[in-house]
Amino acid sequence: MSRIETLTIERLGHRGEGIATLDGKPVFVALTLEGETVAAEIDGNRGRLVDVISASPMRRAPFCPHYGACGGCQLQHLEADAYHQFKRSLVVDALSRAEVQTSVADPISAHGAGRRRATLHATKSAAGFMALRSHAIHDLDTCPILVPALARAPEIARAIAAATGPCDVSFTASDMGLDVAIRAKAAKPGERLTAIAHQFDLARLSLNGEPLILHRQPVVAMGRSSVPLPISSFLQATADAEEVLASLVIDAVKGARQVADLFCGIGPFALRLAASVPVFAADSDAPAICALNAAKRKTKGLKPITAERRDLFREPLGVFELNRFDAVVLDPPRAGAKAQVEELAKSKVPTVAYVSCDPQSFSRDAAILIAGGYRIGAATPVDQFAYSSHVEVAAVFYRDKPSR
Repeated sequence: MSRIETLTIERLGHRGEGIATLDGKPVFVALTLEGETVAAEIDGNRGRLVDVISASPMRRAPFCPHYGACGGCQLQHLEADAYHQFKRSLVVDALSRAEVQTSVADPISAHGAGRRRATLHATKSAAGFMALRSHAIHDLDTCPILVPALARAPEIARAIAAATGPCDVSFTASDMGLDVAIRAKAAKPGERLTAIAHQFDLARLSLNGEPLILHRQPVVAMGRSSVPLPISSFLQATADAEEVLASLVIDAVKGARQVADLFCGIGPFALRLAASVPVFAADSDAPAICALNAAKRKTKGLKPITAERRDLFREPLGVFELNRFDAVVLDPPRAGAKAQVEELAKSKVPTVAYVSCDPQSFSRDAAILIAGGYRIGAATPVDQFAYSSHVEVAAVFYRDKPSR
């Protein structure tokens, strides 16, 4: 049985929810802030906010009319300075738990014009993100945290779901228009989907990984290159974040004569680095490597890029392979790069530039590198997922040259 309780919020959790103590146990209440007194409907260790009895001075009015019902954002109710400090604290706390000592810079805001990628859940009557603390879809008319090019994404997703049944629809705003990828178990190609692609002038429409309609090859600019997007390929959520992270990486490896870009994806770092230095690039995603190679061939004036498909979790570069590089760039998925950093910790590579989308796995890997003799520079949080509890982190690791 649920019950209404009055709670005092003691702090924010790493998912952005307020944490109170009830009967000696933590209770998590979304949409609350540290220091607030609230009434909440308690169900197990979760509370549903009923009323804010005493509001924090850090509370502000959310700008989106869907906020509080839609689960896409968690922190629109937190004022700007406190919001940035929360993002910084995610990195500080993760490093502390891993016993990694270094300074943490103030977050770099990389919201830009909004997210250029989004996946909406859809039925014929609703399209959006999951509702807060629910498996139901919160129907959206628009989403203000997306780039303007994705303004019609909910409308498009509902139209697709009317043709396919319940589905997930991934949108990417490319330089040539919208790239739309459908995931729907029972769906088959048909005239209705073709009509939707024409109606909304989609650059490309694909179904379960297979292209259906290609009006224009979706591409994105990366440095001097134009990269053809594979279907459902990874791309930084905002263009600003890609530029910020690339700038941090380029500064970190400045002066290197040979660079390895590991977990390279479609080449956001490799293509920019190759403007001045030869690059070895590796990733397990074959379509991403093909896209990188295609962009390389069409870009004049680049230094050589050697791109290789390789599963760096199962087959990381070994010590002898690594030692030919002056710098290594790592940008792994959320799980981190444990196998690869264990090899790096035994290597002589002078500089490692690490970009991560998860402070926890980053901190674990940082501890491995430090135990192997590296020292870490300042960690820099990069905030591209606006009003969420996600944050990127970038840092550089240095191996001091042995004294003679």
